[in-house]
Amino acid sequence: MDYSTLQNAAQTAAALRRKRVLQPVGGKGDKIYPPTYPEERRGQGPRHVFERRRIDDREAWCVLLDSVQSQANRLEDALLTALREGAIELPYVTVDFGDSGLAGLSEITSLDAPHRVYDAILRDSLLDGKPFMKSPLGLRLAEAKPGDATALLEASPSALLFGAWHSTGGGGGLGAKFPRCLVSEIIAIDVPVEDGPADPRTGEVEVRTAGRRTGSRIDPLGVLRKVEVFKSPDGWDVTKEKAGKGAKAARPSEINHGNIAPTVQPLGITCDHAEHTAVLSFAGLRRLGFGGGAKDVAGRALLAALGIVALVEQDAYGYALRSRCDLVCDGLAPFELVRQDGTAPRVDIDRTTARTLYAEALTAARDAGLTLPSSPVRLTPQDKLVDIVRRSQTLALEGEGGDADAA
Repeated sequence: MDYSTLQNAAQTAAALRRKRVLQPVGGKGDKIYPPTYPEERRGQGPRHVFERRRIDDREAWCVLLDSVQSQANRLEDALLTALREGAIELPYVTVDFGDSGLAGLSEITSLDAPHRVYDAILRDSLLDGKPFMKSPLGLRLAEAKPGDATALLEASPSALLFGAWHSTGGGGGLGAKFPRCLVSEIIAIDVPVEDGPADPRTGEVEVRTAGRRTGSRIDPLGVLRKVEVFKSPDGWDVTKEKAGKGAKAARPSEINHGNIAPTVQPLGITCDHAEHTAVLSFAGLRRLGFGGGAKDVAGRALLAALGIVALVEQDAYGYALRSRCDLVCDGLAPFELVRQDGTAPRVDIDRTTARTLYAEALTAARDAGLTLPSSPVRLTPQDKLVDIVRRSQTLALEGEGGDADAA
């Protein structure tokens, strides 16, 4: 694929897609571990996400291995890595924590912030001494709409590719929404299942994996369960007095000593194969405007090239999704250019081609009059943002911070 073909496809075709077959790196039939989600009701235990999907004119039990949201994060990480290696240029916004004195924190970018360019981390930072969303750039981002998304393209184009929502905008969360144009997901197909316990209230039987995960730990010190210890906010000791104020009797396992009894849980799966499906919607890109005429054409082509780079760069890092979920291609699969009539000719794109396409698209967009800086917009965190992070780190070190706030 060359740039003119890509530019024409972004204006006339339906999508670019790829469907790739994967297998566990240990070989077909090896057990792998999908993401585990909390129980929905008490006593249910951790669980995987099961679905019945239509596969090749039949229904099959499938399990989610990597969600659309997780894939978006991985693709953004791949872009950020390529950017830091100097392989690509990419406009983005970054919050520089370098002078804040926070342990292990140097910067957060619009590529790794949860809500991208509209994230609270950026919102609670300063640009040229002003709160970011009240700066000239922030005001442009707040006013952006799909019909004129120039501000996002020039500040952080990845937000248009993976979706963004100005949820704290005017009208009580009625700020601009930009649907994702690149969707990527990995599922396991033909997974053995069994009926789990019925819901005592509804009688509904939940499907769960036929696989099992075992767990245990033998304490090399041989500390027994009946040994009495006392635990307090200040620590633990063998007497209540030594443990400190508020000490209560505890089992050795509560202070991370002693054996852990063997357990068996319905977790982990086997499958016939896994499938990675990625779709870059050109029709979705055409909903976005960047000032009309040549700017629209160049902006859409740039986003299409960026999506291709993200997918190909992720390919280079492989499919090590999590502990005991390492996958490998079962033969490579080409991209397909999906035309409006449904035909889908093969398109070969390797890493060199993807990077070249993107470089040409970036030059064409600049030539069309779009302002695409080669260096990031740098923000400074407000004192209050640094303060809550520092307090959280202190509490975490003291073991008193509790879980992260998920609200």
